[in-house]
Amino acid sequence: LRNPEGTCFINDRCLFRTREGLRVVIVSGIVLAQYTVADRMAEAYAMVSLVEQGWADQNEVARAFGCSTRTLRRHQRRFEAGGLNSLGHAAGYPRGRPRLARSHEAGVQRLHTQGRSARDIARQMGVSEKAIRKLLRRLGLQGTPRPEPELDLTSSAPADPNLSASLIHAIPEASSRADPNVSAFGESSLAPTSADTDPNDRRHDRLLAYLGLLDDAPPLFGSRLAVPRAGVLLAVPALVHSGVFECAHQIYGSLGPAFYGLRTSMLTLLLMALWRIKRPEALKEHSPKDLGAVLGLDRAPEVKTLRRKLTGLAKARRAADFGQALAQRRVEARGANLGFLYLDGHVRVYHGKHPLPKTHVARMRLSMPATTDYWVNDPGSDPLFVVTAAANAGLVKMLPGLLQQIRGLIGDRRLTIVFDRGGYSPKLFGQILEAGFDLLTYRKGRFRRIPRQRFQRRHFRLAGRTHTYLLADQEVRLLKGKLRLRQVTRLSDNGHQTPILTSRRDLPSAQVAYRMFERWRQENFFKYGREEYALDALADYATEPDDPDREVPNPAWVAVDRQLRQAWAQVERLQAEYGLEAILTLDSDRPSLRAFKQAHGLIGEKIWRAMKKVLELQQRRASLPRRVPVHAASDEPVVKLAPERKHLMNLIKMLAYQAESDLLQALAPHYRRVQDEGRTLIQSALASVADLKVTATELCITLAPLSSLHRSRAVAALCRELNETNTCFPGSRLRMSFAVSGVL
Repeated sequence: LRNPEGTCFINDRCLFRTREGLRVVIVSGIVLAQYTVADRMAEAYAMVSLVEQGWADQNEVARAFGCSTRTLRRHQRRFEAGGLNSLGHAAGYPRGRPRLARSHEAGVQRLHTQGRSARDIARQMGVSEKAIRKLLRRLGLQGTPRPEPELDLTSSAPADPNLSASLIHAIPEASSRADPNVSAFGESSLAPTSADTDPNDRRHDRLLAYLGLLDDAPPLFGSRLAVPRAGVLLAVPALVHSGVFECAHQIYGSLGPAFYGLRTSMLTLLLMALWRIKRPEALKEHSPKDLGAVLGLDRAPEVKTLRRKLTGLAKARRAADFGQALAQRRVEARGANLGFLYLDGHVRVYHGKHPLPKTHVARMRLSMPATTDYWVNDPGSDPLFVVTAAANAGLVKMLPGLLQQIRGLIGDRRLTIVFDRGGYSPKLFGQILEAGFDLLTYRKGRFRRIPRQRFQRRHFRLAGRTHTYLLADQEVRLLKGKLRLRQVTRLSDNGHQTPILTSRRDLPSAQVAYRMFERWRQENFFKYGREEYALDALADYATEPDDPDREVPNPAWVAVDRQLRQAWAQVERLQAEYGLEAILTLDSDRPSLRAFKQAHGLIGEKIWRAMKKVLELQQRRASLPRRVPVHAASDEPVVKLAPERKHLMNLIKMLAYQAESDLLQALAPHYRRVQDEGRTLIQSALASVADLKVTATELCITLAPLSSLHRSRAVAALCRELNETNTCFPGSRLRMSFAVSGVL
């Protein structure tokens, strides 16, 4: 801002003062430059000096001197190329620079048609490449396709264990019983072959992708020492056997032609989740070469590349099908252990500018704009699949649809569905039983307390632990006796009674209580997901039109109802005051009703006026509909957050959590404190440094020792378990072999 003395502050250290046609640039009280206002070269030099010497940034200097940052950058380039004299050229085309004559346009057009690049044409014509590009753009030839060069892909180099048989191939259709070691390909011999031999230089593969001849870059490993974060390869066998690459290929087909194809993009996203790189933007904080060495690439994809891949996957709108296919694979692998399924909603708070529906956030005890996801977890709290609710629909409304999806996954088996009070509805209980499911939930509302003497101590032992509860078991009737359920009530040490309803009469009461209270493991999963995987983070800022006919509470009805409650509160206050005066009058020496009415008639009039207002508000509220379409309730556009990309990221994080759980299960026999420290140990192993060694048939991963010997031995035992799976790295024929340095 310029003051009356002609001073302009660039920032807190720099300023310039203009007086009588003379300008002085001052930095921390020291004169940096002095020149006349008409001297444009001196002013350009002063601007460049401020930026180059670090006294101010480009935006500050450009704003103070009244020019654009583009002009300032042009001054910097000229000064770097030609020194001070280059800042003082006259307006117009620079003297001495060769210009392209109009007569040469036909020659440029002919060379471009022959497939010559702009750089080659500029070199032949003796002008700048920029001039050629401007001419081509003016002639409308910028997008003219060039003839594809013929590539000689024959090589006499010996066979590389990273590679397979063919270079360019048609992707085969997914087989229902595909080999899990070959990721997204039906046979290992059909895995794509790299045209490169140096893992650090993949220029030929990138050229093939540019020419549209490569669907996905095959992994190409080289022996390296101390690769950062290479311990994450411990999770690759679990990811391969989860079927994620086969399901992705089956649902999405391909992202090619591209260097970073579908398999590579999926593997990158999964390993990012296990690395705790919670957003694609966080990739900027890590070395692309170090991450690429783990992926079998020269460089990991950049932020914009990965975001573009996510956008391409989201456009297919197949995330729900992808999640269903993954859940089907999980059920086929662990169907015998899925006797109980836990259903609960997770609220993701929204702090953006779009008007989203509000819902109650239990952990904050507030009503806030949010979206709700409903997760289905197995007894070990591992997620099975997730569904995003429309307009924060409650669990009572979402349960029938979730049960249909579960029935499609498990077939005709009878499972027990466990949920909290949010799904309490006796009518819904009848629908659950008719659908062939059993239920287990808390009882909601008022109930008759059970005498203490009816409670008995019950025990339940599972996984080496004994659980003890004070329980009372009885039958209850709901829906006026039409629905009979079993109620198991727990008595806490503080005397609180927790009633549990179930249709399972074959289970011991202690097991009923244990299975119900295990629902908190699902809450722990939500907390773990928020802290470790950024489960609540936005995947993008895109919105979609919402259903304009969706009914919402009428704002006018809500406003009148609020006024009515306030009016009733005023009536109650006046009645209390009136009653207090009546009691005081009766306690006086000479009580008289006439004297009371005369003394307190004003309060009575206030009561009548307040009651009249209540009646008016009741009539006005009765004339208003309680719910209206959302487009009639607000003038703002009816939108919702685009769910596709967020759903896809939820599935990626779900797979990462499942991989950790699978590693935890394999680690359990070898680590005594697995229940308390298991996931911490797995995280340490996944983030550890490792040596990579490539042999004729194997990719050997040797992890660095962990913080203590007993932890290193536990991870070494886990490595032996993983070696027995004989898993190949996705997209290659290299069998993965794991070990811990210094531990046999």
